[in-house]
Amino acid sequence: MTSQITVLGATGSIGQSTLDVVRRHPERYQVFALTAATRADEMAALVREFSPRYAVMADSEAARRLQAQLNCGCETTVLSGTRALVEVAEAEEVDQVMAAIVGAAGLLPTLAAAEAGKRVLLANKESLVMAGPLFMQAVRAGGATLLPIDSEHNAIFQALPHNYGGDFSAHGIRKILLTASGGPFRGCTAAELENVTPAQAVAHPNWSMGQKISVDSATLMNKGLELIEACFLFNCVPDDVQVVVHPQSVIHSMVQYCDGSVIAQLGQPDMRTPIAYGLAWPERIDAGVQSLDLFNIARLDFTPPDEDTFPCLRLAKEAFSAGGTMPAVLNAANEIAVEAFLREQIAFSFIPTLIARVMARHDVQPIQHLADVMAADQWARDCAVAQLDVANGRVNA
Repeated sequence: MTSQITVLGATGSIGQSTLDVVRRHPERYQVFALTAATRADEMAALVREFSPRYAVMADSEAARRLQAQLNCGCETTVLSGTRALVEVAEAEEVDQVMAAIVGAAGLLPTLAAAEAGKRVLLANKESLVMAGPLFMQAVRAGGATLLPIDSEHNAIFQALPHNYGGDFSAHGIRKILLTASGGPFRGCTAAELENVTPAQAVAHPNWSMGQKISVDSATLMNKGLELIEACFLFNCVPDDVQVVVHPQSVIHSMVQYCDGSVIAQLGQPDMRTPIAYGLAWPERIDAGVQSLDLFNIARLDFTPPDEDTFPCLRLAKEAFSAGGTMPAVLNAANEIAVEAFLREQIAFSFIPTLIARVMARHDVQPIQHLADVMAADQWARDCAVAQLDVANGRVNA
């Protein structure tokens, strides 16, 4: 019996890697729905190949462009908007949902998949960063299976005991070692970061990723968001997680035990490995990824992160410690800052400054309902835009 899959964010790097694994195993997987933001040309090609029942675009204009490219014999129904994203995530026919929409836009459909009891392949870390307590509650209440797809969290999941129930002491766990490549500016000084360009920031040395996550990797905010994600996924606090800069990106993360053991998951820097693990778990299937040549690697390096030069990691820890709505504010402010940097409206070094200014102005509220998260998200975006105006001299500071 084939597993029916909805891929949220099908035209992004994670979505494309997911579909590459799917096409290798047509006897196991069938695509129920594909979603994308605005890339109608790319989506049309995927629809022709996979023949999903539904294709969802972000807005009606993108949906119109997609529909125009599909011939009259195509049986795929084209939809648009957030409501449609939720519907294809929670549809009764769906067994698995790859949650790979970047940023806050992925929260609602990912949450819907959890509430509907799906196997949620979580590549949208913002769902946990913004609404961790609500999301984990939805997983439990809906009976969902939550499998982390970020390479680091997938590695931790593999290195933990198979019966891990969220208690470090019960399983003899001392610490999670969360690896980071260090990004393209590893070893740079603050002065050297003043004039970096968007093109330099998105040129990740090891991974092929979208622009936003590549900038997050360059600022170490991606690692900060992953630290928050790890705390919710594995029921721990930042002091239980040590970030380790490992430039080769061969060890994807580790778990340290009280007997002195450290269990690590190694592999190529290729997202098809954790995706295949999530799709087939607890089995393992061919992902199209070559095994490591340890003789070719020759060496593995490890250094602590430089939180003075890259303060986004520290800001993420502070946001988690503040709790409530602060992680959502951190995430929203970062999204505005990264977008402004990519548009060359601010310097790379101003990204953490903008985030810190927004966080300093936020009155933390408890999260009791999704509306609390969405209100904090919108407040932070408005505040960040106002601070951009201040920085650009359009209003008095």
